[in-house]
Amino acid sequence: MSAKDELGEWGENHAAAFLARAGYTILERNWRCQQGEIDIVAFDGRDTVFVEVKTRSSLRYGHPLEAITPQKLARLRRLAAAWCEQNPTELTALRRRSIRIDAIGVLRRSGAVGLRLLRLRQLRAVRA
Repeated sequence: MSAKDELGEWGENHAAAFLARAGYTILERNWRCQQGEIDIVAFDGRDTVFVEVKTRSSLRYGHPLEAITPQKLARLRRLAAAWCEQNPTELTALRRRSIRIDAIGVLRRSGAVGLRLLRLRQLRAVRA
């Protein structure tokens, strides 16, 4: 595994733990389809949440969340729709009627971890 992949996996592990501590139920990690991958699919008690995790080891190229471009957000919306299509019973199990796309920026510097959660997009009335 490359150093970049190891850093990404490390960040996703910290993000998943952060969400679990905040009361989220982690439904899936690294869900893949032909269109790409969703890092974390979770449930926060009300919404199905699709989480993009961006991890960096320094701010040399900007904050990790700066990597979320409008194009990346559009791709995340398509991936969330694909997940919903493949998991209709998951959406209706707890009468979930909306989905949300969030991003977590993880910064690892000198053994310290900094996490920032950003709510990107709320989509209502999703039907299975």
